[in-house]
Amino acid sequence: MDYKIVAGIPDVETFARLRAISGLSPRSRDGMEKGLPNSLFAVLVVHEGKAIGMGRIIGDGGTAYQITDIAVDPAHQGKGLGKAIMAALVDWLEREAPEGAYVSLIADGDARHLYGKFGFEPVMPASIGMARVMEKTS
Repeated sequence: MDYKIVAGIPDVETFARLRAISGLSPRSRDGMEKGLPNSLFAVLVVHEGKAIGMGRIIGDGGTAYQITDIAVDPAHQGKGLGKAIMAALVDWLEREAPEGAYVSLIADGDARHLYGKFGFEPVMPASIGMARVMEKTS
């Protein structure tokens, strides 16, 4: 099968679709419209003219970066596409991020094994990841 990794930020519909079919939590349309253009770098996996995978880097562009939104259509999983996405993102970081920049990610389940291949290590017990999902209060 023919897959291409291309640099590019997913549009709102592609982003929402890939998050949904890969089991990631949904994001609001307003949030996607505001956030996606602020990506520092992103890649898409394209197969037969359709995006079937993605990954993004967000952050301040100097001191802190986060790898996020790695998703592959389940019909195309098990073909090394997650690894290809990570390789493209890490290649960009190695070229663009200054020495000493902090790169983080959240590893769900067995994804930690993939991320470990790229030099990512658990931060516990020295640190613990924390999150808050914002809700409208009227």
